Amino acid sequence: MMTRLTWLASAFALIAVLVTAPSAEACPGTEACEVAGGSYLLILPEGVEGPAPALMYLHGWGASAKGVMNGRAAMRGALARRGYALIAPQGIPRQGRTQRDWSVDDRTAHPRDDLDFFAAILDDAARRGVDRDRVLLSGFSRGGSMVWDVACQRPGLVRAYAPIAGAFWEPLPRTGCAGPVALFHTHGWADTVVPIEGRPIGRVMVQGDMFESLAILRATLGCTARQPDERRTGTDGRWTRSWQNCQAGRLDLMLHPGSHIVPDGWTEKALDWFEARLAKG
Repeated sequence: MMTRLTWLASAFALIAVLVTAPSAEACPGTEACEVAGGSYLLILPEGVEGPAPALMYLHGWGASAKGVMNGRAAMRGALARRGYALIAPQGIPRQGRTQRDWSVDDRTAHPRDDLDFFAAILDDAARRGVDRDRVLLSGFSRGGSMVWDVACQRPGLVRAYAPIAGAFWEPLPRTGCAGPVALFHTHGWADTVVPIEGRPIGRVMVQGDMFESLAILRATLGCTARQPDERRTGTDGRWTRSWQNCQAGRLDLMLHPGSHIVPDGWTEKALDWFEARLAKG
């Protein structure tokens, strides 16, 4: 009798594990992974032993996680070649609209705290095969602005940050950020959607000045000078600047001659930068 009871207890325990434990196959690519506050899409690299590093990428305003997976072929290819997972969170749906957004600090109310949402995603993704300690958070446009907010308010959420074409919105965090943080920002000189100098959106919302955002982060990191420690000009018209002599953290900037875009080769550049940060511990 005891043997039968023991067997039944073991069987029920196994069933409970199978039902509750997430797996890498639970939400592959086009099937949403559900967490508190919303959902995300996940692609894990093939042929990688052990937990994989990951790029978590926030879509722009009005876009979607599915759009990231379907529309960023160059990014997906670069990540796959280098053994990275791709995490694409789903933005906040707006009442009466199909467009999705993020809880950017912009003087308006938002129905979700995305800092907690991202933390839930990262914890869930770690159970599915992502290395929680090797995650680069990036995003484009409005998603890029959300990356700046996360880097400022919760810098330890991921290892490093790489926003594109989006900085702080007003009110700027002039009292400083939490820090330290490693951040690599990319922006286009000809961007008129999110201009480098910022612009008002309606009567309340104002996109912040990118250079003011950089100044706030330099002060947070204790960088010794306004001027960058290193400058490079590429044959493709891209300028890169690095602030390395800081009390803590690292700040890098890449300006390209294009408009409101993710420039060609960005993924490889960002991963090179990220892996250099990982190598330094």
